[in-house]
Amino acid sequence: MNRRTKIVATLGPATDDADALEQLIRAGCDVVRINFSHGDATTHARRIKMVRAVARELDTDVAVLADLSGPKIRIDRFREGRVELTRGQTFSLYARENPPAGDEHGVGVAYLGLARDVQPGSELLLDDGLMAMTVSEVVGDEIRCIVDTAGPLSDRKGLNLRGGGLSIPGVSDADRDDIKLAAEWQVDYLAVSFPRSAEDMQQARDLLQAAGGSAGLVSKIERTEAIENLESIIKASDAVLVARGDLGVEIGEAELPGLQKRIIAACLKLNRPVITATPMMQSMIENPIPTRAEVLDVANAVIDGTDAVMLSAETAVGRHPARVIEAMARICEGAERHVQAYQTSRLFSARAERADQAIAMAAMVVANNFGAQAIIALTESGSTARWLSRVRSPLPIIGMSPNRASLRRMRLFQHVQPLFFSA
Repeated sequence: MNRRTKIVATLGPATDDADALEQLIRAGCDVVRINFSHGDATTHARRIKMVRAVARELDTDVAVLADLSGPKIRIDRFREGRVELTRGQTFSLYARENPPAGDEHGVGVAYLGLARDVQPGSELLLDDGLMAMTVSEVVGDEIRCIVDTAGPLSDRKGLNLRGGGLSIPGVSDADRDDIKLAAEWQVDYLAVSFPRSAEDMQQARDLLQAAGGSAGLVSKIERTEAIENLESIIKASDAVLVARGDLGVEIGEAELPGLQKRIIAACLKLNRPVITATPMMQSMIENPIPTRAEVLDVANAVIDGTDAVMLSAETAVGRHPARVIEAMARICEGAERHVQAYQTSRLFSARAERADQAIAMAAMVVANNFGAQAIIALTESGSTARWLSRVRSPLPIIGMSPNRASLRRMRLFQHVQPLFFSA
């Protein structure tokens, strides 16, 4: 109950046994992330089943967030697995079916419409921005480039266009299949990768509901187009994730800190939970303690008002999965002790949109003015606890529900402690 900010941990090989999962949950993990970009359906199903079994043994509830791969553009494979590129050399991308095996002269790209979306002068960024090249000319389905950054380039690396503008759809064919699996597994949250607009979110919601799923939809803000349509995307979502990896590549690292603050502020204004992610404590993949820069990064997200902070490779493949959760929990608690989020100017800043929201806000006003130690929300769906959590108040919130799915959903809400009860 001392920590307001929630922690999302990605599952992977480092957490693939019950003991490791138990340590993760005991250390403070609130939500586990299943990354559909890695692994297969059998692996995902096994991990979801295992985390729910461990949570039951610990008499607690942990939410499951399934993260769709999305229409991430990747290059194809090289004949030798990788090539070494030099600055100034020419290199081609082949946007065609059955391209030749990659070599030092060029490689295929999975998105066949890329040749239509770029022009001479376009800057392409590969491998999370580690490799950059500028388009010199487009000849049919061949995109000829000049390499700007020397270094290695290996199989299946991601590709971004600086400034955005790719016309690739928001929900891929692979996503459609994965949405059906997410519905079958009854995950608690479904993250939609690379949405460009509210229409992309609505399409994912329609597909999920048609498959019988009821998960909350999380929009991952990681494209330039998403920034341009930020408010409408937030309104079409149940929660938002600031995906700083691809977003930073597209918009440039200098713009990222300001945009993070803008996205979090917009989510607070529109009463949506927000997760800050990618990467936060990357050094702890190998090291037992975080760097000072990582400590400040996590703390600043907390001070900005984020509901949750997320770990990726740190828990999925890192050497210290539980220890990194413990470190992140300490940082969150430390930041919360010093944050000025409870000043009068920010208290009760949420805006009611419906009657139940207004009732929740009124209850919080009364509780704060009469010296209550906590506020208890009896809720079937979890929505009452969600609206209470939108009010910037130091009061802890206990969300009591007989519905296990609602208890899991509440694990993402800031300062809400879910508690099972049977009437």
